[in-house]
Amino acid sequence: MLALLLVASSAHAQVGFDRPGSDYSNFVVRPADPALCASRCEREGRCRAWTFQYPTPDNPNGVCWLKNTVPTRTKAPCCVSGVRGAGVIEPRGGPVEYSIDRYGGDLRNLELPPDSTGNACKAACEADSKCRAWTYLRPGYAGPAARCFLKNQVKPPRRRPCCISGVVR
Repeated sequence: MLALLLVASSAHAQVGFDRPGSDYSNFVVRPADPALCASRCEREGRCRAWTFQYPTPDNPNGVCWLKNTVPTRTKAPCCVSGVRGAGVIEPRGGPVEYSIDRYGGDLRNLELPPDSTGNACKAACEADSKCRAWTYLRPGYAGPAARCFLKNQVKPPRRRPCCISGVVR
């Protein structure tokens, strides 16, 4: 029973993982949303697994890699990957909200080095007594640089793969 649970839990698509190898096709994904990559794999009979690579300063497009086998997952902050039938499972719980934008209420914004966790943006918000929430915008979505938006208001969450957000106060 435990072995079955371990196999089932590894079948979900997760942020922060790559499945290197076994590529039979790759293409640009516009808008850069990993759910579109997972959906394309569902429609292709040959596809067994997929990896979505977030935009980067060097490549402002999201890229989907379709695979004809199910390679082993490896940690990789650049990517989201999964197997056919799993969909996209974002990390849940805690103060960090993946694929969430808290649009508006900006106190100020700053350029940051790329950070797949959003932790530098969260730390900037925690260090500012006026900041109540934050949104980290991944590089490549609205220009080559990553940006951190510190907010003096807590706005409703909106699903957008470009962003990582959180509320601190």
